[in-house]
Amino acid sequence: MKNISVIGSGTMGNGIAHVVAQHGYEISLIDIKQEFLDKALATIAKNLDRQVGKGLITEDDKKAALSRIITFTDLEDGVKSADLVVEAATETVEIKLDLFRQLDQFTPKKTILASNTSSISITKIAAVTKRPEQVIGMHFMNPVPVMKLVEVIRGYATSDEVTAKIMTLSTNLSKEPVEVNDYPGFVANRVLMPMINEAIYTLFEGVAGVHEIDTVMKLGMAHPMGPLQLADFIGLDVCLSILRVLQDGFGNPKYAPCPLLVNMVQAGFKGVKSGEGFYKYTVGSKDSVISPRFTK
Repeated sequence: MKNISVIGSGTMGNGIAHVVAQHGYEISLIDIKQEFLDKALATIAKNLDRQVGKGLITEDDKKAALSRIITFTDLEDGVKSADLVVEAATETVEIKLDLFRQLDQFTPKKTILASNTSSISITKIAAVTKRPEQVIGMHFMNPVPVMKLVEVIRGYATSDEVTAKIMTLSTNLSKEPVEVNDYPGFVANRVLMPMINEAIYTLFEGVAGVHEIDTVMKLGMAHPMGPLQLADFIGLDVCLSILRVLQDGFGNPKYAPCPLLVNMVQAGFKGVKSGEGFYKYTVGSKDSVISPRFTK
């Protein structure tokens, strides 16, 4: 695989493009507006500069990586020569299904179609194409340039050959691929989201405050980040979406999202992306304080 297309230039998409380009592959980065793509390129350049500053790569490495990224606002143009497409669009079933219907039409028959979905069924996505054996999940972790894990999710019809190719590619990207089967939430979010939801319930029921909950998990369980702060970084809307996928997929009330989470998302408090969630974030800075809504 030499030519890789990435759909979506947000946090996950630009992170995937960064890593893939850095490892020598030609990248077509696709989004619906050029301004989104320009912002993504600026983010990638900034993150590469950070790597240069740490001595991880050279200035020439940075320039070479950026030269491998071409941007497109037209989906068909962006994928027509792809050996692999990695979809990293919004975590919404309808959007992903529509994209894969189009990808099935616009890409060569040999092209592997991968989704970076964090919870949506790969089997369901594959079913809208005429090549279900070539559809697979490739779930990167955020931030992509830093995190080593890639969950490689086999749909019901995904072939052994395609799975082996994606496992090899992930290794070539200096990642640690883990093969999992296609059930709601896969492994990462099936385990993580109930923990985050329980932390939100713990806050909702007045057992402890934001600082206390996150401190217990950081100091007591050796987590680098508390579950409420992590939820803010993931996006509270994304957490809610994943929990609903788990609840619908398993039909088990234990996955029902906490009412506090539902209310926060409805009110527009989505975490870092909106400037406030359980914490309040300063624009252009990593500084944060506990949201006034959760202080005594």
